Amino acid sequence: MTMPLTGITVLDFGQIYQGSYATLLMAKAGADVIKIEPPGGEPLRRRVAPGRKTTMPFAMLNANKRAVTLNLKTEKGKALLFEMVKRADVLLENFAPGAMDKLGVGWSVLHDINPRLIYCTASGYGISGPRSGDLAMDLVVQASSGLMSVTGEAGGPPMRAGVTVADFSGGIHAYGAIMTALFERERSGEGRLVETAMLEAMYFPLAGPIDSYTRRGTVPERSGNGGNGSIAPYGVFPVKDGYVAIHTGTDGHWLKLLDVMGRGEMKDDPGLATMHGRAQREQEVSDMVSAWTAGLTKAEAEAIARANKIPLSAVRDVAEVMMCEHMHGRGTLEWVDHPDLGRVVLPNSPLRLHGLETAPPVPSALVGAHNDEVYGGWLGLSAAELETLRAEKAI
Repeated sequence: MTMPLTGITVLDFGQIYQGSYATLLMAKAGADVIKIEPPGGEPLRRRVAPGRKTTMPFAMLNANKRAVTLNLKTEKGKALLFEMVKRADVLLENFAPGAMDKLGVGWSVLHDINPRLIYCTASGYGISGPRSGDLAMDLVVQASSGLMSVTGEAGGPPMRAGVTVADFSGGIHAYGAIMTALFERERSGEGRLVETAMLEAMYFPLAGPIDSYTRRGTVPERSGNGGNGSIAPYGVFPVKDGYVAIHTGTDGHWLKLLDVMGRGEMKDDPGLATMHGRAQREQEVSDMVSAWTAGLTKAEAEAIARANKIPLSAVRDVAEVMMCEHMHGRGTLEWVDHPDLGRVVLPNSPLRLHGLETAPPVPSALVGAHNDEVYGGWLGLSAAELETLRAEKAI
């Protein structure tokens, strides 16, 4: 099968979420991604349940990759990396800024070895600036980016988002930076150092709060599930078996909602005719909608909304999402027989290139599973040389 990135070789030093997600997108597009880990494996492997060798996040983010171990603190380990770099197109790492330089394998060294190499460094705050040396995890980046300041209930403390949005946003941007540099290399023939910072990737999602601050001159308060005083009805409403989320983005949505609620008389209320007017009476509007949804199930509310083109969805839990008929039907989710986890649901790439098949799922590999294949088959080392490397703990 010929995929868009067939022939591109990626040296993947990604760990946890940010870097690993960027290289997963490349692997699913056909690149030969070689995941390079220290002999004990990267940190995400170590969060295992008793009796397991693999975590679900690791399986999700490292499918379709070959796995090798490499000790960059040894001279022979560095020499192996140099040999791989000669043959590679991309190297990605999301260590602390400067970590690879301290080991003697940073951008300036590797660029001399292979001028066509795209070197991507993905970090929390970037490789320059006053905060470049600060430790960055998703939680603290959510705090420093401003995301936590607008998340939570009014009058309550700031809250983290329920998932690691900063890590994955950083990974998406790392993928974009690599693809841009590969496109440029087609014209120039030269590789380039590219970087992404989780903090910077989180700025654009704050467009709404920044707009509110710009217009009003005051820092917006946390609004929980509400529309922050600008949209109504907007939020989460109770149903018999859980909750649904409703976003009336236009006046037309509101009129359709009034019809299905049996409240057509409210169309004559001039105070509710515009988004601004409804926002001023947000509690009244929300109470009206809640009274309607409370008599329905999630499935009933979704069916009514779908038939009437109203933006509404059930609030689904992770078990429901994993069994989502829509995503399984599109091939976004698929059942995979994993050698450690058994039969599990894993995601495919969300990037769709029509007219091309998707890459068949290949379960994530165990630590160092492809050492012989990569170092022996690709680099051409003999069995005796491989045994020496193992004995000297280079791999």
